[in-house]
Amino acid sequence: MSEYSAFTVELNDNVAHVQINRPEKINAMNAEFWSEIRDIFAWVEETPEVRVVVLSGAGKHFSSGIDLMLLAQVGGQLGKEVGRNARALKRKIEELQSSFNAVDACSKPVIAAIQGYCLGGAIDLISACDMRYSTADAQFAIKEIDVGMAADVGTLQRLPHIIGDGIMRELAYTGRTVHGEEAQRIGLVNSIYADQEALMTAVFEIAQSIAKKSPIAVQGSKEMIRYMRDHTIADGLNYIATWNAAMLQAEDLRVAMAAHMSKQTPEFKD
Repeated sequence: MSEYSAFTVELNDNVAHVQINRPEKINAMNAEFWSEIRDIFAWVEETPEVRVVVLSGAGKHFSSGIDLMLLAQVGGQLGKEVGRNARALKRKIEELQSSFNAVDACSKPVIAAIQGYCLGGAIDLISACDMRYSTADAQFAIKEIDVGMAADVGTLQRLPHIIGDGIMRELAYTGRTVHGEEAQRIGLVNSIYADQEALMTAVFEIAQSIAKKSPIAVQGSKEMIRYMRDHTIADGLNYIATWNAAMLQAEDLRVAMAAHMSKQTPEFKD
């Protein structure tokens, strides 16, 4: 496992803990963050021992979003010709998008644990996760509108599938802050907890419960759920039939059935 400047990564009992580690900068997303998260999720994908990912932020806040210094650097590279500026900006936006696409495309479940600020680009990030949990005092906001731009790294594309179109539009147009209780009510987070310690304890319990399941079944379920976001019911039914024509022959099914019949806890291979 590599060393990272914007993250710490640990693997214990089939759960990878990926933590944004810039607490002195409110975990703002600098240039290293965007490249390292791609590398980390490539490692997650390639490592059979990883069955679940917990994504968190060190310190008092999950993340304040994109580092303004990075935006200033991008702006400083622009010239006077609009067409060439546009092409350069499009390439940069697509590069940033690829970082969170790596999270979204990950075959293993990714669980976000959120405390304090979750602003701007951090909303893009948690929108790419499977589930989200937070402290009661967490603060969520789509802040891009307040700096004169539309969110461009996934929020506007993924969030309507999580909280619904109407409330997403309200938050995107107003930039207002949503606190933990409302976040749970609108479905942005599954549950809220009194403090960060309780949050992390609960999230790792959930992660461990998933990690004990058949990785064939868990990853197949995620693939089907993700596929349905962009396809019809008929497409999805055909896909799961084709998928399970192979996966139902996996050893995991026999292990699970035998354990169930003998009232034992099954143990699955990576």
